[in-house]
Amino acid sequence: MLRRLALPALLALGLLHGCGGEPAAAKTFIDGTVTNSSGAPEAGVWVIAETTELATPFRKIVVTDDAGRFLVPELPEASYALWVRGYGLRDSAKRTARLGQSVDLTVSAAASPQQAAQIYPANHWLSLLKPPAQAGWASTFKLGCQLCHQVGTALTRSLDRDGFSAGLLKATHMNATADYLGREALLDALSTWSAQLRDGAVPPAPARPQGLERNLVLTQWEWGDGFTYAHDEIATDKRAPTLNGHGPIYGVDLANDRLLTLDPLTHTAGATAVPTRGGFATPWCNQSYQGAMLGTGDAVIPMGFGSLGCGVSPGVSAHEGRYHNPANPHNPMMDGQGRVWITTQIRREWDEDLPAFCEKGEGIAGRYHHRQLGVFDPESQETTLIDTCYGTHHLQFDDKGVLWLSGDVFVIGWFDPAKFDPARPESEGEAQGWAVPKIDTTGDGEADETLVGFNYGIIPNPVDGSVWTAQPGASPGDALDYPGRLVRFDPATGGFEAYSPPFPGAGPRGVDVDRNGILWVALGGSGHLGRFDRSQCAQTWGPGDQCPEGWTLYQSPGPSFGADDALGADFHYYLFVDQFDTLGLGADTVILNGTGSDALLAFDQATERFTVLRIPYPLNTFTRGLDGRIDDPEGGWKGRGLWFTNGTDPVLHSEVPRSYVGKVQLRPHPLAP
Repeated sequence: MLRRLALPALLALGLLHGCGGEPAAAKTFIDGTVTNSSGAPEAGVWVIAETTELATPFRKIVVTDDAGRFLVPELPEASYALWVRGYGLRDSAKRTARLGQSVDLTVSAAASPQQAAQIYPANHWLSLLKPPAQAGWASTFKLGCQLCHQVGTALTRSLDRDGFSAGLLKATHMNATADYLGREALLDALSTWSAQLRDGAVPPAPARPQGLERNLVLTQWEWGDGFTYAHDEIATDKRAPTLNGHGPIYGVDLANDRLLTLDPLTHTAGATAVPTRGGFATPWCNQSYQGAMLGTGDAVIPMGFGSLGCGVSPGVSAHEGRYHNPANPHNPMMDGQGRVWITTQIRREWDEDLPAFCEKGEGIAGRYHHRQLGVFDPESQETTLIDTCYGTHHLQFDDKGVLWLSGDVFVIGWFDPAKFDPARPESEGEAQGWAVPKIDTTGDGEADETLVGFNYGIIPNPVDGSVWTAQPGASPGDALDYPGRLVRFDPATGGFEAYSPPFPGAGPRGVDVDRNGILWVALGGSGHLGRFDRSQCAQTWGPGDQCPEGWTLYQSPGPSFGADDALGADFHYYLFVDQFDTLGLGADTVILNGTGSDALLAFDQATERFTVLRIPYPLNTFTRGLDGRIDDPEGGWKGRGLWFTNGTDPVLHSEVPRSYVGKVQLRPHPLAP
């Protein structure tokens, strides 16, 4: 589809020329050198160029080479403030520059180890925490306390015991997590940790970027507002990375019920309201459930998720009511037509509000199921809402175009858009199905145990047609215990299997697949990247512990908790297998979210090594969903990139209190224009 471009965009793309032949190419970069107060070059430090002269605030970040040289490429016409950030240094003063200029920047060493550590990633600070010597406690702490934001930031590490105690009451989810972990044990660990920091303890220093890490080009566009909770983004169809080339990036604002957009050509951010049905308007924080699941008769049970503005008692939160989000949209995914499908709530979750067609299936009536479906059409700018019998959270298309959905504790669901016609309301039911996970634990060929656990990540495996979900476990309200598991569903047979990671692996969250059918898992609890190859299993039936030989665990870069080297302090929210080499490190590179470390961690399957793609600014970047897109297959590094969004909750925790879309590219060398 051709897109109509405004004159400035055409000029920026170099598609218009002046009269009288080909003009000389205008420089679209700013370069220069970074030196310290002694005149020596500073290698492996970041140069940040930022401007507010475009339609939305814009930043581009690069890394210096061995000689301290830098080049910030592909800048739109504007005036930029340039400055330097680097480990061991104080942030430099800002210099103003325009395209084509060369700028020399000077930096000074940090005055003390404590000053230097102020820009270290949160997980380095968190590594000084000494968790209780209880199996699974540290994993559960990370899965619960880092679900929304980083622990180890300046705000979260600065409190004393009373401050932590009061802070846990600011959101009902944090309060429930404290109860689940043991409130006194949690407060003991946190207050001892922060007291140690106030006494001057500093974490281990991160390494400066080396080798390929210096080829980083990081672009950021702000979107949303000061209360945006930008949960995930999508740039293209995961199965066809050239779809929507140069087109808008879409994201969901979970806090304000908006579909966010970013046009990377015009640098324009926008938003569209995500609707509900029938005037449903209860914020997620205040939602409830009534039905048979809890055995409480006609009682109405609070079932909302409490984050910003949803305190345990009145007056605890300074931001009450700022998240008006009855729809609370969670995850977007693009189909082969460029439409954006989202998991979103369209109605109450009460049993009596289930559609009539849901009564035909097992595992539905009398159970709680959160969120349904919506699809946004960029051509008409309209959103169509779709009711589902099951809960939804993440969603992925298989190679036949069927949409698979996680997000339910009791079933996994699917929806076939080819069977859905908005003009025929009855097709909502005809297009969907679900299955109750039941496994064979004895090997007699009969399913004898029903799996109850929140299905979080989901991915269809195109090699054998199976569908996999990840159940993290170990969180309030989840019946599944540490260490969590992968669940395999075979649509052809209706059979399920379960596989738990071997010790010390724990907390599987994001799950993806490479072109060979190998499963890759973000183990958020233990801080590992997990690889699972079912073909290595001597036995596939069992309760979940029957195939440790199918697993390989890779400790992610960064420090571990205390003396326990088995538990990394980083938190891995999700991951993405770059099947089509959109980043430039090779097909099937695995990109693990360094959600607690301001980073994306690129894993090379051949060398089994990580490349750390650090996001130095703004601090407290909380990466969630990500994907890669190829805008121009012939355009080299400039024609491709990896997209993500900063989804910290609340965004007030961020060094810059606004969400943004990020694009990661790797050029051939640090000075490539």
